[in-house]
Amino acid sequence: MYDIQLVLDILTQIIEVAEEVKNKCKYAKCVEDFCDTEVGQEKLDSICIKLIAIGESLKNIDKITDKTLLSMYPQVDWKKIKGIRDFISHHYFDIDAEIIYSICNKHINGAIEALYLIKEDINDKKI
Repeated sequence: MYDIQLVLDILTQIIEVAEEVKNKCKYAKCVEDFCDTEVGQEKLDSICIKLIAIGESLKNIDKITDKTLLSMYPQVDWKKIKGIRDFISHHYFDIDAEIIYSICNKHINGAIEALYLIKEDINDKKI
């Protein structure tokens, strides 16, 4: 069995950061909003740093739970979230703003919902 409180603490941190990403994404109405201004670039940079933190924290959850917890919630492609962390970290100059924009508009809400569900299931002792 794994340290449930540690997992809950990490989940809380991930949710907080994911909510920050969601709020920062509201700035961009189109991908050019991230690319065409200094403010947009700063938002994009900030989102990327937070996506790195989310991906790293999810990797930590996998390590702590021996990859059992996240796999119980296949509605989210956790592998891709962890992978975007690696890509941003190792290929920062190759980041495509359209991919980050897509994450913001198509994927972040589903990930946040799943994270809340995981936390709720742990608290309710469903898992």
